[in-house]
Amino acid sequence: MQEAAAHLIGKHDFTTFRASICQANSPVKTLDELRIEAITRVTETEFQFHLRARSFLHNQVRSIVGTLERVGSGSWTPEDVGHALAARDRSQCGPVAPPDGLILTGVSYPYDPFAGNTD
Repeated sequence: MQEAAAHLIGKHDFTTFRASICQANSPVKTLDELRIEAITRVTETEFQFHLRARSFLHNQVRSIVGTLERVGSGSWTPEDVGHALAARDRSQCGPVAPPDGLILTGVSYPYDPFAGNTD
C-alpha cells in the first residue's frame, strides 16, 4: 500500500478522489505526506493512514483510503492507483472508506492567525 501511496504524493489533479458534490474551485491539491502504519494486535492488524496537506477535497481522504485498501487486499496493484489518479475520472476510484475512525489530529499554520487579536 505504501508503494501505491507514493503515486499520490505531490501536486496532482485529484478529480478521481473527489466527491461529485465537492464545491472546491479546483481539484488540484498537494498531498505532502501519506504514510501507512501497520499496528499488529493479538488477533488482527490495524492500519493507520496519516495524510498531511494544506487542504483536502470533499471525500478525498476516504476515497484514497478505500482505494489503497484495494491494493492491500490484492485486488489492485500499486500501478493501478497511479492509473486511477491519471484518469481524472471518479468512476476509476476505489470505494469510499466509511467515516468510522477518521480523526483530525491537528491543524497548524505557518503563523499564528490569532496573534494580536484581543476579541
